[in-house]
Amino acid sequence: MALLEALITTVTGAASATFGVAGRRDRHQTGQDHQWSRDQQLVAYQELLSHYAKFTMVIKRAHADHRGWDYDRAEWSAVLTRVSLIAPAEVAGEVDSFGQSVDRFLDRVAREVDPVRTPLGEEEFREAGA
Repeated sequence: MALLEALITTVTGAASATFGVAGRRDRHQTGQDHQWSRDQQLVAYQELLSHYAKFTMVIKRAHADHRGWDYDRAEWSAVLTRVSLIAPAEVAGEVDSFGQSVDRFLDRVAREVDPVRTPLGEEEFREAGA
């Protein structure tokens, strides 16, 4: 009987240690997964803001120089989609609202006016961006 009790105690102790280590490893992996996800979100947010700044400056420069402009709007749409896919729901909603605001801005400064013939002045451009 003493041998059976010792065996049960040993097996129970080994199982507890194994599951404890596995549990810590799972928690560690979950933490790493969370960090990886946050890193991916930050990269996507930086990319979104970078594209926004870039095409805003391209359009602003076109108005200032009375010339046409060209920007890959498909890439802008792709960045918006990427952010929406990896962002938490509330952030994705805000990104969607931001995208709609940018679309209204583009209507005012890029689709409804011709920067070659009727460029916007600095103040008009700033008002459109507001």
